[in-house]
Amino acid sequence: MSICPKNKSSKARRDSRRANWKMSAPALVKCSHCGELMMPHRVCKACGYYDKKSIVEVQ
Repeated sequence: MSICPKNKSSKARRDSRRANWKMSAPALVKCSHCGELMMPHRVCKACGYYDKKSIVEVQ
């Protein structure tokens, strides 16, 4: 058996708990090599560079 709430929660109180469930846009930075937008601290998908070094060969 579960515990029953002593009082009814209002709609405002219930919905204010869910106010922080929103999604955020991913952070994007410019690649230092090609200038393409990429996620920080990851290899660039356009040129294959990370930290001014070639990591992956891109066709």
